[in-house]
Amino acid sequence: MAGLQQTEGANTDMANLNWKPFIYGGMASIVAEFGTFPIDLTKTRLQVQGQTHCAEVRYRGMFHALLRIGREEGVRALYSGISPALLRQASYGTIKIGTYNTLKKLFVSQPEDETMVINVFCGVVSGVLSSCLANPTDVLKIRMQAQGSLLQGSMMANFINIYQTEGTRGLWRGVIPTAQRAAIVVGVELPVYDITKKHLILSGLMGDTILTHFISSFTCGLAGALASNPVDVVRTRMMNQRVLAGNPIYKGTLDGVMQTWKNEGFFALYKGFWPNWLRLGPWNIIFFITFEQLKKLPL
Repeated sequence: MAGLQQTEGANTDMANLNWKPFIYGGMASIVAEFGTFPIDLTKTRLQVQGQTHCAEVRYRGMFHALLRIGREEGVRALYSGISPALLRQASYGTIKIGTYNTLKKLFVSQPEDETMVINVFCGVVSGVLSSCLANPTDVLKIRMQAQGSLLQGSMMANFINIYQTEGTRGLWRGVIPTAQRAAIVVGVELPVYDITKKHLILSGLMGDTILTHFISSFTCGLAGALASNPVDVVRTRMMNQRVLAGNPIYKGTLDGVMQTWKNEGFFALYKGFWPNWLRLGPWNIIFFITFEQLKKLPL
């Protein structure tokens, strides 16, 4: 009887679990990723630029990179790596948003009772978990973005190639800085969005409208870009360094930060900041507005 009661209790918990944040989070992430992907590609190209001392400085900024890539490699090259990127968002975005909202429910039952500490904790945990699970898709996306037309074959063929030549570790290359970045980004963006939205509504200045979602998402995008750019530069370079000859350039996140700072100056840690922000800003705006509208569906 006790075993039967435990089974029934587990089934009840599963039935009560709200799957909508998982599904809506994944769907909204895919929409936002597709809409901002060319900006993300220029960010990657700018960040890996200067990774080797002999490398040519090909891009002077985001708009120059967009124009040069489009002119020399074709418009389709601006979407190099889109397949693993969408696959990543289908997994990363689904787990991230679903876990974040589920964890919050464990602490508070009403959104009005949420605090910054609770939201940051939930954001960090969900960011680390989702980024670790989705890391292989991130590795392939980075390499396809960095190398463009030089990386031939389908997404699955390149996955297999990485596994055969580098093993399982190759698919999880850069997972530590990726998890660190995700902890920072998610631990900043989602709480900032929730708290900004909460105060705008409680102040009486705005209701739960698209304008409120726009302002809240714009704010969290800026906060996330400022907080995450240094570790994002190192993460991108660590994921891309397999294609470079010789031993790995960076032994870890701290080593990557110190080498980049020493060799290129402090502001090299903010390479790609403008495309990073110009991506995170629109990405978050598209994501949260889409997510909020999906939440209103009568399902």
